[in-house]
Amino acid sequence: MSSAVDTLTQPEQTIHYPESDGQPMADNTRQFRWIVMIKENLETLFRDRADVFVAGDLLWYPVEGHPRICRAPDALVVFGRPKGDRGSYRQWEEAGIGPQVVFEIYSPANTFKEMGEKLLFYQRYGVEEYYSYDPEPEKNELTGFLREAAGLHAIEEMNGWVSPRLGIRFDMAGDELRIFGPDGTPFRSHQELEQRATQAEQEREAERLARQQAEQEREAERLARQQAEQQATTLAARLRELGIDPDALRGGE
Repeated sequence: MSSAVDTLTQPEQTIHYPESDGQPMADNTRQFRWIVMIKENLETLFRDRADVFVAGDLLWYPVEGHPRICRAPDALVVFGRPKGDRGSYRQWEEAGIGPQVVFEIYSPANTFKEMGEKLLFYQRYGVEEYYSYDPEPEKNELTGFLREAAGLHAIEEMNGWVSPRLGIRFDMAGDELRIFGPDGTPFRSHQELEQRATQAEQEREAERLARQQAEQEREAERLARQQAEQQATTLAARLRELGIDPDALRGGE
């Protein structure tokens, strides 16, 4: 017969928080392309903010001790947490700060029930802005929710909507969603971002080489002046040895 003391002295069971839910990141190339584009552009947007963490398809555990309470948003943004690698986002290890903004990209496999459950989850655990987009050509539907006093409420008009937290603008005027940064720069594909990064690096390298060349030219001019001054000093000394006043020669020019 076990006693209360025996129970108290038993080692505490370790709780496992999986780093994968076993589900693919995307069901098709279109969904994958949108997930990557949004996540990569958000990272680029906040690249200079050390206190903004951006991730894609990362399991978020909002409640310690309850590993079954979790979601993996297609993209999430957390203000107030440092950048860095994580296997999962355990909110109690992140100063209790949960994602303020999340994105979900629909695939044909997503059901209305599944998306409704996600909305309820994000409402319960404090998400401030929730955006879901169905990129299928026949649908092209963007839905947004903003937290108000009573919870997340649907945004009536998404065309032209500007995210309070992110400062990005959504444009639904064309055949598919377009997203613009606070400075009006459109979100670009991963390939376009890489090309722009490569181009920017090449421009920086060209500027560095130009500065280096200008510095070398200035140094060459300095050495030439120094050499000319040394030659003039040597010549003046030789003239004085010969009894000739170099100053008098210069005065007669």
